[in-house]
Amino acid sequence: MNGTPDGLPPLSDVIRMHGLTARKGLGQNFILDLNLTRRIARAAGPLEGISVVEVGAGPGGLTRALLLEGAAKVIALERDARCFPALEQIAAHYPGRVEIMRGDALEMELGAHAPSPARIVANLPYGASTELLARWLCTEPWPPWYDKMVLMFQREVAERLVSPPNTKTYGRLSVLTQWRTTPRMLLTLPPQAFTPSPKVESALVEFVPVLEPEPAGSCAALQQVALAAFTQRRKMLRNSLKCLFQEPETMLESLSINPMLRGEALSVSEFCALARRWHAESR
Repeated sequence: MNGTPDGLPPLSDVIRMHGLTARKGLGQNFILDLNLTRRIARAAGPLEGISVVEVGAGPGGLTRALLLEGAAKVIALERDARCFPALEQIAAHYPGRVEIMRGDALEMELGAHAPSPARIVANLPYGASTELLARWLCTEPWPPWYDKMVLMFQREVAERLVSPPNTKTYGRLSVLTQWRTTPRMLLTLPPQAFTPSPKVESALVEFVPVLEPEPAGSCAALQQVALAAFTQRRKMLRNSLKCLFQEPETMLESLSINPMLRGEALSVSEFCALARRWHAESR
């Protein structure tokens, strides 16, 4: 008996056995402490009867924790072939409860592979984290195929996602995130929780889908309007929206929005109104 709760070798031994040095190019930072990965899994729970889609499973530290905490099934997505033997060892230990998917999440439609109910839980590669989040937030049709997402980000990014209007960290991603989900920060992790240690703190964020978000024309329209409003944050809306509207000042006044405000002063609802208008005018 090796002393681990699941009877598998400690993750540090698994990594050594398979020569799994973390690769910076893949954004790999492993969490070796099973107590910590179980804490993350519990934060994503309860998991009984739930199929979890884990993106960037790596050597399976979080995979094991999700299974220990009761996930009915874990669909472990990984693109680094060096990690497959470690994941296969877990799959053999939990017959019928692990499906290994080989590939890149940025090139896949995860909903096509996920049974219902499904949940996305991941220690995301930081370089791809916001692109993946935006893709999952723009899933169609809505409500989405997942009941919630619990994802790890750099703390700085996590703070932007949950920031309210009239704050320095409120921006394009805040608007998109808060339009379709209710996000909240669950816990923060110091650099030393990871191997190798990143230079920044990390944070786990929960995203619960809003079943009926306010109409915004389209996800692309909302992103376009928010991008224009925040590209040069110090510009007033009457200037920053000139790239989208012929007469932005008149348009803003028709929506009861002060043209002299900056993007950071607008609520998500006001951004939705702008997106609806731009979507209608650009068709």
